[in-house]
Amino acid sequence: MLYRKIASYIEDHLRSNSDMILVIEGARQIGKSYIIREVGTRVYKNFVEINFVEDDDGDRIFKNVRTTDDFYLNLSSVAGEKLGNYDDTLVLLDEIQHYPQFLTMLKFLRQEHRYHFIASGSLLGIALRTTTSIPIGSVIPKQMYQLDFEEFLIANGFGQDAIDAMRDKINVRQSLPEAVHNRVMNLFRKYLLIGGMPDAVNTYLETHNIVKVREVQNAIHRLYVEDASKYEEDNGGKLLVKRIYDMIPSQMENKKKRVVAKDIQDKKGDRFERYAAEFEYLISSGITIAVHAISNPRYPLKESLQKNLLKLYMNDVGMLTGQLYHNNLRPILNDVRSVNLGAAYENVVAQELKAHGHELYYYDNRKKGEVDFLVDDYSALSILPIEVKSGRDYAIHSALNNMVGNEDYHVNSAVVLSNEREIKQDGKTIYMPIYAVMFFDSTGNDDEDVMF
Repeated sequence: MLYRKIASYIEDHLRSNSDMILVIEGARQIGKSYIIREVGTRVYKNFVEINFVEDDDGDRIFKNVRTTDDFYLNLSSVAGEKLGNYDDTLVLLDEIQHYPQFLTMLKFLRQEHRYHFIASGSLLGIALRTTTSIPIGSVIPKQMYQLDFEEFLIANGFGQDAIDAMRDKINVRQSLPEAVHNRVMNLFRKYLLIGGMPDAVNTYLETHNIVKVREVQNAIHRLYVEDASKYEEDNGGKLLVKRIYDMIPSQMENKKKRVVAKDIQDKKGDRFERYAAEFEYLISSGITIAVHAISNPRYPLKESLQKNLLKLYMNDVGMLTGQLYHNNLRPILNDVRSVNLGAAYENVVAQELKAHGHELYYYDNRKKGEVDFLVDDYSALSILPIEVKSGRDYAIHSALNNMVGNEDYHVNSAVVLSNEREIKQDGKTIYMPIYAVMFFDSTGNDDEDVMF
């Protein structure tokens, strides 16, 4: 069984005295149902799972339910022998966004104390916008992602004690021994190929066959495209979600990776605002990671957000490299110089930062250049610029230098991530190995550090 950090969060909630309903949100195929099932069956004597997508494809027992009385009756008809009482029964409402009326019903299910409930969904951001009554005060939303790099290390036999030792060293800016660095980099390159989708990781661990791994990733990609097609149909077939999603890998190979409106339909003068619904779906569904442009790199970054400038990364780096390189391992494992790995490196940094609680921004100015990522540094009430380098020119970053050197921006420090082992500092710029991003945590609390 794969180790997932969110399992302890779910278990702590289920064992607490809280009657709030935990709602786990995230993209399809990242392991939400599996981890809830694993924890739920361990904590509760009785565990019942209702998947609303499967229900809609089958007997549609719950499709037209509008009251809690009707829900309890129908629930007992399919799982009566598994239902106990409030203290010993947990009911999972899976893919809850498929029947949005249940989002409103959560408030009443909580109040009636018939059973404990937990929910999960993959398009909750969109569903909540169309829900007549949002159950504020009754639910605890929690975002889940696929395996991050730390979880991938553990899946490959890297011990938690070793990871803790790595964290301690990197937090005090000490380089890892060369042998440890080489091993971590070897696993990092494999992570670029395999990514963090649980089925892909399990397939790799069982077969070590990249063809099999790519088959899993391609199946997930098809599922995402099918979901997008259905969403387009539900909106009159006028949207271009699939088109934009399929453009992402090739767009990321460009020097400037931001979405350009005129490229979507090859229409000169096309406007970004025309595709607002498409971008909302791609971001809210969790299949892409949004990095918004900012006009003024100062804390807090959201105050200078430019809504019509956006970079989209795929939610999983393994799925990206599958689209870019198919079954060819050489560009990544052998670090082929002629192949630009910038897209893969930026994608993995984006998903690590996002999984660790950061809102992501970037800065691009015609005169001053582009900085890959900016995040808020709550401890210093400043910003942390992050530059990602996949090649040997890691020390060349004029845009970052301009930002750090501008006193109006109040930048305390900046980070350059690369393949280099040695951690060193030059002025305000800290050079760190690429895998150090796994320790860039942010809780959003002003009294805790962004990084160290």
